[in-house]
Amino acid sequence: MEVAVKKDSRGSTQCKKECMAEVTVISRLRHQNLVQLIGWCHDGGEFHILYEYLPNGSLDYHLFCNKTPLAWTVRHKISLGLASALLYLHEEWEQCVLHWDIKLSNIMLDSSFNVKLGDFGLARLMDHELGVQTTGLAGTLGYLAPEYVYIGIASKESDVYSFGVVALEIATGKKSVDLMEDKGLVEWVWNHYGRELQKAMDVRLWIEFVEKQVKCLMIVGLWYAHPDQNLRPSVRQAIQVLNFEATMPNLPSSMPIPLFHVPAPSVRSGEAFIITSVDMGR
Repeated sequence: MEVAVKKDSRGSTQCKKECMAEVTVISRLRHQNLVQLIGWCHDGGEFHILYEYLPNGSLDYHLFCNKTPLAWTVRHKISLGLASALLYLHEEWEQCVLHWDIKLSNIMLDSSFNVKLGDFGLARLMDHELGVQTTGLAGTLGYLAPEYVYIGIASKESDVYSFGVVALEIATGKKSVDLMEDKGLVEWVWNHYGRELQKAMDVRLWIEFVEKQVKCLMIVGLWYAHPDQNLRPSVRQAIQVLNFEATMPNLPSSMPIPLFHVPAPSVRSGEAFIITSVDMGR
């Protein structure tokens, strides 16, 4: 059988930790929209991880490097497949899995352009009852939730934010790190939401697309990427909207300015402390 081999020979403690975390997590997961682990070995200071071979490579390549643009039907299928994978990780497996690095280059495609989410080197397992909340900055700029960047606490809502950015990239054909009119992708699309949302669509889609579905994906993307993590939907809610089984959210016409409560450092009994609000501004 054909396999894909991920090789890491850096030999650092952090490298070994990430490789072992990836093997530990993904070997226990079974879902049609997750990359399947075949095997692994650690020899001579080198890690080799073997995965199922996915001939169509990454979504990043097809959106931004391939001269033939992805058809809307394929993009729509990819969006639903990724949402299904995230629902499994957050709610349907025995533990809650925080992926921590959802981005286009980690979204792989098989021969039929079915989604296979991969790269679980940063993933964390948490009990559902406790919820997912962990510290330490990791991930990729452009996909990081604002509260995570400012406070350093990750949660399921951080993964949801990353998926929101991906959804906007799929619909607009623009990279999360590109600046449009001195704005990031989320704010740029949000400005169009307040006026003419169709102008934010990928111009390469004008040949054949379902406008209702494209607009829905962009609105769900904004909902996922809401600056206030408490106003982001669960993955299940978003899937219902994407399938037109629930009404679309009514978002503000302009992107809200997020406010965060910074957790206080640990204090001794009797000591006073202050919770500070952080205003990101724009």
